[in-house]
Amino acid sequence: MKTAAESLLDRDAGLLWHPYASLDSGALYAVAQAQGAELLLQDAHGGEHRVVDGMASWWSMVHGYCNPALDAAAHAQIEKFSHVMFGGLTHQPAVELAERLVAMAPPSLRHVFLADSGSISVEVALKLALQYQDAKGRPERQRFLALRGGYHGDTFAAMSVCDPVDGMHSAFAPLCSQQVFAPRPPAAEHTVGGDWLYDEEELEIWEAQTRRLAAEHAGSLAGIIAEPVLQGAGGMFIYPPRVLRVLREIADEHALLLIADEIATGFGRTGKLFAVQHAGIEPDIMCVGKALTGGYLSLAAMLCIAGVAQALRTGTGSAPSALLHGPTFMGNPLACAIACASLDLLTGSGGAGIEPAQAPWQVQVARLERGLRSSLAPARALDAVREVRVLGGVGVIALHEPAGVAQLSAAAVERGAWVRPFRNLVYVMPPYICTDAQLQQLGAAMTGAVNQVYGG
Repeated sequence: MKTAAESLLDRDAGLLWHPYASLDSGALYAVAQAQGAELLLQDAHGGEHRVVDGMASWWSMVHGYCNPALDAAAHAQIEKFSHVMFGGLTHQPAVELAERLVAMAPPSLRHVFLADSGSISVEVALKLALQYQDAKGRPERQRFLALRGGYHGDTFAAMSVCDPVDGMHSAFAPLCSQQVFAPRPPAAEHTVGGDWLYDEEELEIWEAQTRRLAAEHAGSLAGIIAEPVLQGAGGMFIYPPRVLRVLREIADEHALLLIADEIATGFGRTGKLFAVQHAGIEPDIMCVGKALTGGYLSLAAMLCIAGVAQALRTGTGSAPSALLHGPTFMGNPLACAIACASLDLLTGSGGAGIEPAQAPWQVQVARLERGLRSSLAPARALDAVREVRVLGGVGVIALHEPAGVAQLSAAAVERGAWVRPFRNLVYVMPPYICTDAQLQQLGAAMTGAVNQVYGG
């Protein structure tokens, strides 16, 4: 007789598509339980594996599973109402969340659009930039400058600003708007002491090329979009904060809007509350998501400066003053209530909007960085490893060859960790609540899995 897990895996196979996988790929494990930073996985042979979730459910479950504060927020709101349309109506969770986001974000960001996923928040940001340029009498500005190596989502406008060659959406290039792509910036290393190490000459070459490209296409560009400091799904690539300062200068010089995609980097993941703060700059538009609800429900937000919103109100262009987007589940009360509770946990503000001298996220992410640097250090000695990177709560083992996803995942599970490699990377972005022991377990599992699959 088949086990419950084996039956579930069999029923899944050929029925459900999984992310970036063929229909025949199926799932590797079934989840039986999730608590704190750990998952209880069941395999097709009836085996059970308690593992540390190095993925934090794709970087979102920062407070861990079954968090009492988030559970309580969900229960309290669902007893009132779980959803109501946002067209013509409002409610306390949405208003409160918007107020908190504005209080946390870089000071110039004053207005909030609540979206139902990160990709949609990027779509809205791009729409807003186009409407802004039209309102300013520049309707011909309909393209964007983006960085090679970037990833901004799976919907069509978002796909168009992803890397057009090495990204995962190259198959859809004929259907996407043709954008302008600057070279990928040079790589950087963030040291224990807080310094940024990179090749100065390479950065100067990149800057000259990017300034020249922007000047050449300025008349057709509406804005610039970038993931600040860390390109996530494009390869967990770390670049110097100075790049952001250059992009800010280019945007100002050519009357472009600078869009910061903080969906993966926001809320402390890189060691700053928002990754743009590494560079000391403020974007015109910022997208956030993933950790916003602590991984409980899908919710994202786009924030913009007052000048952009005002342009839509008073502009003389052909586009209407309304921001032309309105998801059915926009401002979902249940998600907003949980997000407010999640921000309380991050900041320790208790809803008062005032952070303690050192907010919980700062303590947690600093511990993650120390633990990941320590636990991943042995991987540097493996012949299969090209480099090890750590930034805040992100730890990466880069291999010399493409990662064998199924083999590496299984080997890591046997050692007590859930990881999902991609490209040539075995990486983790774990829950902020991971203990020192769990961080050591993650690092040892990743190193051991690489050694098992590829040899020392």
